[in-house]
Amino acid sequence: MVRFGIAGFGLHAVKRLMPGFATARNCRVTALSRRDAARANESAREFGIPDAFASTADLCACPEVDAVFIATPDAMHLADVLNAVKRRKPVLVEKPMAMNAREAQEMVDAARANGLMLGVAHVMRFEESVRWFRQRIASGAIGKPVLARAAFVAPLLTSPRTWINDPSLATGGPLADIGVHCIDTLRYVLNDEVQSVMAQANYVSQWVVEATGTTLLQFAGGSLATMSVSARSPYQTLLEVMGETGILSATNALTVDHPITLELRDTFDIKERVEVSNANAYTAQVEAFAAAIESGKEFEIPAEEGLQNQRILDAIFRSVKTGKSENVASF
Repeated sequence: MVRFGIAGFGLHAVKRLMPGFATARNCRVTALSRRDAARANESAREFGIPDAFASTADLCACPEVDAVFIATPDAMHLADVLNAVKRRKPVLVEKPMAMNAREAQEMVDAARANGLMLGVAHVMRFEESVRWFRQRIASGAIGKPVLARAAFVAPLLTSPRTWINDPSLATGGPLADIGVHCIDTLRYVLNDEVQSVMAQANYVSQWVVEATGTTLLQFAGGSLATMSVSARSPYQTLLEVMGETGILSATNALTVDHPITLELRDTFDIKERVEVSNANAYTAQVEAFAAAIESGKEFEIPAEEGLQNQRILDAIFRSVKTGKSENVASF
């Protein structure tokens, strides 16, 4: 049984992580940290968590913690990962991994130098809908992928996670916060790497970071994909991949809250329609990380995957500023 400490026990931990741990078979939460000691103790009592701390450093030093799940704001990830590495604790860090690729590379180097497991919580790789896309594409069900699109919109302007509108704490607005889900999902289902990007963003008076953004991604294998995100719309996600012989599509493909209908079409004819649930994704993620620790095998989403997503985000934000296509650094 792997004992986790959650650093940054906020809304995400309450809404997503704790329900995931509640049904996990090989891991449990034994400690948490929040910057406010009183609120940390209150959360620990509410969820029956034995230990509560006011800093990630103290959490990492706890002997009752085997692994650390970092769910703090983006700007804190680097210091938090380094604290965990210093205490020789495996780390699963939330996305986006860092503020930029330089920080992500520092995390990777520190973990590897100390022989410690560092994974990135790209939970959508554990969703049944996303795996269905990947499997159908790999099997040749739609032929060679030609075009793809991923969209993620949510009313982030009114989100209680107010720190995502603070450039000193957040990697970016929706391009980073939810856009990184789209980037990683497209890379995963296409099993391909992004070579260059061209991006645009829209800003509104009530927000400091971008409120809406879109990006054209050029993949090494020749596919073109678009990523569209916004903080100004009711929640919805979309995933679609068009190949030479068929099309895969799903509305709300990335949600964990409701069943998703997946379709494989040939022109106007539906060749396959299946309904799946992603409700188990957060449980599957922590179980997979715990299993990797127990077996000594590498976690299936190692830090290098998060680093590559960070390189893509860096290129996207460069493109927003320059108005030009920007190349993405490779592995």
